[in-house]
Amino acid sequence: MKKLVKGLATHLGELVLLGGAAAVSVGCGLIYLPAGLIAGGVLSIAGAVLSMWGGDEK
Repeated sequence: MKKLVKGLATHLGELVLLGGAAAVSVGCGLIYLPAGLIAGGVLSIAGAVLSMWGGDEK
């Protein structure tokens, strides 16, 4: 259980980023489906770029 909590704590920023991206893309998709798909793709690319930039911490 301690490993799970430690793992979640180390990746908390990435999990919040993923949750926020999902919320934005679902919200856009509720208004207009193609906008939701485009927003999801853009946020996925942005999340991948941010994850690559922050990957040198270990």
